[in-house]
Amino acid sequence: MTATNATNAMNANAEPTPDATAPSAYQALDTWIDQHFDDEVAYLQALVRVPTDTPPGNNAPHAERTAELLAAMGLQAERHPVPEAAVRDYGLTALTNLIVRRRYADGGPVIALNAHGDVVPPGEGWTHDPYGAEIENGQLFGRAAAVSKSDFATYTFALRALESLGLPLRGGVELHFTYDEEFGGELGPGWLLKQGLTRPDLLLAAGFSYEVVTAHNGCLQMEVTLHGKMAHAAIPDTGVDALQAATVLLQALYARNTVYRGLRSQVPGITHPYLNVGRIEGGTNTNVVPGKVVLKLDRRMIPEENPVEVEQEIRDVIAAATAKLPGITVDIRRLLLARALQPLPGNQPLVEALQRHGEAVFGEPIPTSGTPLYTDVRLYGEHGIPAAIYGAGPRTVLASHAKRADERLSLDDLRRATQVVARTLYDLLKVSPE
Repeated sequence: MTATNATNAMNANAEPTPDATAPSAYQALDTWIDQHFDDEVAYLQALVRVPTDTPPGNNAPHAERTAELLAAMGLQAERHPVPEAAVRDYGLTALTNLIVRRRYADGGPVIALNAHGDVVPPGEGWTHDPYGAEIENGQLFGRAAAVSKSDFATYTFALRALESLGLPLRGGVELHFTYDEEFGGELGPGWLLKQGLTRPDLLLAAGFSYEVVTAHNGCLQMEVTLHGKMAHAAIPDTGVDALQAATVLLQALYARNTVYRGLRSQVPGITHPYLNVGRIEGGTNTNVVPGKVVLKLDRRMIPEENPVEVEQEIRDVIAAATAKLPGITVDIRRLLLARALQPLPGNQPLVEALQRHGEAVFGEPIPTSGTPLYTDVRLYGEHGIPAAIYGAGPRTVLASHAKRADERLSLDDLRRATQVVARTLYDLLKVSPE
């Protein structure tokens, strides 16, 4: 950490000084957001209308469109394209991350606000155009309307509201709009951090409006390939059925969930580990004994677990289940290791400000919690950057329809979350009275 960042970090941890001008500043922020809310909604609609299905992950066009929209608001975005070879090797098509930097007077923290633009494909069952950004009964429908293009809008307009005050500020704000959350974040925030393109003192990342998330699960994803021997279905004894072997392995893997239910996390909002096999591929035709089957599994890890031990346990289960299957060989490849997020010392000023203003704006207490999801925030945490997760959205992922048909966002949540974030930025960056 540089000397400047060390100073900023100490300032970030300091208790805010009472400021008689704060109530009028909060009112001014709220009023500005109300007056420009139609513009904020239009901005979000424009973002939703540019598809970012991942896979295939051709997300550079969305970054370009976002940069154009930001420029029209007076916010210049640095474009940071990830090298084509790295993107292709990762299984994506085109990826450009954006950073908007705003610097104020010395002596305050640099606060990064991160949201991701990549999304899973829409899938079936929609009653609204997934990329139409239609508004009905106060809700905006579309893929990524809630997770997390909504917080492109929340963070952009919170920053604009803050600067509309014309009051002295210290420190800085960075908008990090990245495009690799669905594949693990290594080419999104991970790439920006490893390239030394950013080193904020605090991080706020996309979340929902009714709680402040300070911890989340980890995730291990693995590809398991079972090799047997193809044969004609009329003479199956001449082959080795990889699919039958896969059913034995699946039973062994899913049996672990009974054990995992007994491992309880102490973090509110997180329950226990879980294993899921999300994809199975194999066989060549109906009349052929399958010679190869590929399983892709997802193992959610609670914050208390050791990722190295978890991976070894899975490998041991696979080895034990397949050892008794003659003619079967197994290849195992790790696809992703996303470590859990633990609360880092230093996030208290950010968390407390979000809770304070969340309660004032929403009219109810805003608790801290963990989430069973994994997010890009862990990558900032691995670099020692204290973080919290908060933004526009409902009380639960289920209510948002994220990764399901008819994903939606309440526009009232968008408006109020923007007010909460703007007020929080003001508290952390204002120049305190002598």
